[in-house]
Amino acid sequence: MVRGLYTGASGMQAQMHKMDALSNNLANVNTTGYKKDTSVQKAFPQLLLSRLNDNGVHKFPFGSSDSAPIVGKLGMGVEYNESFTVFEQGSLKQTDNPFDLALEDKGFFTIDTPFGERYTRNGTFTLGKEGMLLTKEGYPVMGEEGPIYIKKNNFMIDKDGNVFQNGDYSDDPKQMVSMESNEWKNTEKVDSIKIVGFDNDRFIKKTGSSLWAATENSGSAEILRGTERPKVSQGFIEASNVNSVNEMVNLISVNRAYEANQKVISTQDNLTGKLINNVARA
Repeated sequence: MVRGLYTGASGMQAQMHKMDALSNNLANVNTTGYKKDTSVQKAFPQLLLSRLNDNGVHKFPFGSSDSAPIVGKLGMGVEYNESFTVFEQGSLKQTDNPFDLALEDKGFFTIDTPFGERYTRNGTFTLGKEGMLLTKEGYPVMGEEGPIYIKKNNFMIDKDGNVFQNGDYSDDPKQMVSMESNEWKNTEKVDSIKIVGFDNDRFIKKTGSSLWAATENSGSAEILRGTERPKVSQGFIEASNVNSVNEMVNLISVNRAYEANQKVISTQDNLTGKLINNVARA
C-alpha cells in the first residue's frame, strides 16, 4: 500500500515540471522570437499481477511458464524525462522599423557576447553609437566578416541577408524598407548577416535574453547557405509561437492532474493509518 504514496508523488513531480514549462511559455507570450517549451514524461515499467495460490507452473518440452491467471497491470508511476523547445515558425509582424529583422524559416542570428557566440531568433536590433548593429542588451550582431557597421536611414537588407548602404533612398525609413535591392542605386555591400543552423537544434541550450548556446549534442553552429538559408524580412519581427489559449487549457489540465495525485496520496495515507491502527488493536 505504501507503493501508492510513491506513485502519487511521482505524478505530482511530473506535473510540476509541466506546470513550470507552461507558466514560462505564458510569461513569454509577447517575447519576440520566443519558442515554447514542452515537458516530456516517461512511465516506469508496469507489473503484471497474477492470482495467488493458483496452479503456479506449467511445464512444456522447451521449459516452463507461469500459468496463474493474470489479474491486471500495476502502474509504477511516471517520471520527468526532459523539456525540449518546439521550433515552430511564429507569425511575422510588420513594424516598418529598418532595424527589425525576422527569419522566415529555420536558422538563427549570430550574436557576439562576452561568453562567446550566442544565437537568437529575436531580430529586434538597434544602432549603437559607433554605427554597430546591436541587440537590446548591447551585444553586436555578427556578419560573416565580423560585426556589422551601418549608417542610420542609409542601409537596407535584402531577402538573402545581404547588407547594403549609401542608397539614393535614405530620407524615409519606411520607403527604404519597402524598396527592392535592384531599385537601389550607388549601393555598396557591407556584409552578409551570419545566419547559422545546427545538426540537432533540439539540443541547443537556452541561456536567457532570447539567446541560445550550442551544446555537445546539438553540434557546432554552421553558416547556412543556398536553399538551406532562410529568407530575411526587414521591417518585420517574429512573434512568439505560444498559443495562449492552448497553454491556459493545458495549465488547467495539469493543475487538475496535480490535485488528483494529491488526493491519491491523501487516500493512501488514510488507508495506511487505518490498517496500522486496526492491526495494533487486534
